[in-house]
Amino acid sequence: MTRPGLSHPRFRGIFPVAPTTFTETGTLDLPSQRRCIDFMIDSGVDGICILANFSEQFLLADDERELLTRTVLEHVAGRVPVIVTTTHTSTAVCAARSRRAQDMGAAMVMVMPPYHGATFRVREAAIYEFYARLSDAIGIPIMVQDAPASGTPMPAALLARMAQEIEHLAYFKIETAGAATKLRELIRLGGEAIEGPWDGEEGITLLADLDAGATGAMTGGAFADGLKPIITAHREGRRDEAFALYQRWLPLINAENRQAGFLAAKALMKAGGIIDCDAPRHPWQPLSPEVREGLLDTARRLDPLVLRWAGARAA
Repeated sequence: MTRPGLSHPRFRGIFPVAPTTFTETGTLDLPSQRRCIDFMIDSGVDGICILANFSEQFLLADDERELLTRTVLEHVAGRVPVIVTTTHTSTAVCAARSRRAQDMGAAMVMVMPPYHGATFRVREAAIYEFYARLSDAIGIPIMVQDAPASGTPMPAALLARMAQEIEHLAYFKIETAGAATKLRELIRLGGEAIEGPWDGEEGITLLADLDAGATGAMTGGAFADGLKPIITAHREGRRDEAFALYQRWLPLINAENRQAGFLAAKALMKAGGIIDCDAPRHPWQPLSPEVREGLLDTARRLDPLVLRWAGARAA
């Protein structure tokens, strides 16, 4: 049996983040959530990530996280692998969340380094120990989310050392400034231990990250049918085609990453009749009419599946 590693990753391709769907009153809307998941699978995803920052995980109660994890994993029923975000500042809480996700069928957990607010951080030795203890608690891969939101610098050398020394730590979603450079350095230092060097940030640096060696991408959840062909063409050595496709979809990528943020996927799914409500939870504010219309106008020019799926399914 081939050992998993950079040359033979267990998971690769596009694993978009699923948004969390609410009703107008702010309660979980599980029927919409299931339709969202069905649409994402039909759009050609290689897997799905739930409870990420783009899932508004910071607006969810603990019992809601458990309910969403169970609901999604049971509904997916093995059709695609599911990554569950289990980030928490406490090592013990993160480990417990991760064990429960594993027991419910998660293929991988994604975890940011321990932090709290804008100023509470731990040193590199504690970050290492945090991930080592997490690895000891579970038997599925761990993805390190290296994102600006944590405000925690993690040099490529630290990430590579953890990959080489911590059993289940094998995937890295790099979202910091200069992501492509960091991906190259991470692969250079870690070699085969870097099983999954992945792109993040809704694909805004996708082409540069693929050039740097990224084998996966975690994007927004609404238009994988447009983004997956970029990844496939690049992997198959057709860079000119990948460039042209990226150039075509970049306005919509930009509208999500720089304008609408984590509400973009829900706005597109609502417009396409997939979900019933695209509102966030208070105190987060809804999209302005101008940003929403700009997003939808850009999407209509590209004719993504998200605007057609529900109608085709009902026909």
